[in-house]
Amino acid sequence: MASIAAFLTFRAVIAISGNEGNFLTTFEWNPAGKPPVFGIAVLLYGTVISSIIAMVIAVPIAVGIALFISHYAPRKLAAPLAYVVDLLAAVPSIIYGIWGALFLVPYLDGLNSWLDTYFGWTVIFAKTEIGAARNLFTVGILLAIMILPIITSVSREVFLQVPKMNEEAALALGATRWEVIRMSVLPFGRSGVISASMLGLGRALGETMAVATVLSPSFLLSGHLLDAGGGTFAQNIAAKFDEANEYGRDALIASGLVLFILTLLVNGAARLIIARRKEYSGANA
Repeated sequence: MASIAAFLTFRAVIAISGNEGNFLTTFEWNPAGKPPVFGIAVLLYGTVISSIIAMVIAVPIAVGIALFISHYAPRKLAAPLAYVVDLLAAVPSIIYGIWGALFLVPYLDGLNSWLDTYFGWTVIFAKTEIGAARNLFTVGILLAIMILPIITSVSREVFLQVPKMNEEAALALGATRWEVIRMSVLPFGRSGVISASMLGLGRALGETMAVATVLSPSFLLSGHLLDAGGGTFAQNIAAKFDEANEYGRDALIASGLVLFILTLLVNGAARLIIARRKEYSGANA
């Protein structure tokens, strides 16, 4: 990891030192220009917003599915469901991307119109352009579908590790099944769910092919999630790397360094949260 960080930093310094724009705030990507001007503002916004949308959608649904498989579904149903979830986690990104472009985008046109009609007053769901749903909102939904099996699989395994004695004791005291889950299963599995969520977030932050297939990229920053455009770090690198000159590739590597740092910060924060919860609960590290 140290060698990767050193390589990214070295190439990023070369790019940033020749940049005539502000690397963090410029809304343009033209490292081949004279003078070269490029910035990551749009890419950072698109990466973070699409990942947040994905997490908001995926985490509650994944936890619900994991609880159903581990504590509600009969064995004859739980085993096939778990198998299907595991299979979905192994589907290649490009397959999700093709499905998203050919099915999800046309389907979400109607949803976008509905959101604009009834929730356009919130600004974020106001649609100011006419066109297909190739926007960050669609990307967020597609990413949610992609990370849902990952979070579900890990959470299910965590919930199955809850000591049966704890559940039986709660049931013996007259607790309902939901009360057992709320007071025993969820507290026990909280750290595992956080870990599962961070795994999903890591995939969402770095997803490339599915995003590139669905999104109509641009370097226009808009607070309207339903307007086409935007971009992410991984999508921008994949789209421009082959055609970029040497300096342009350094610029793309500089944006990759930001994604690398962002991923490290997310995982570091997750480990800190888990460690603090273990310390608070008295669990062994």
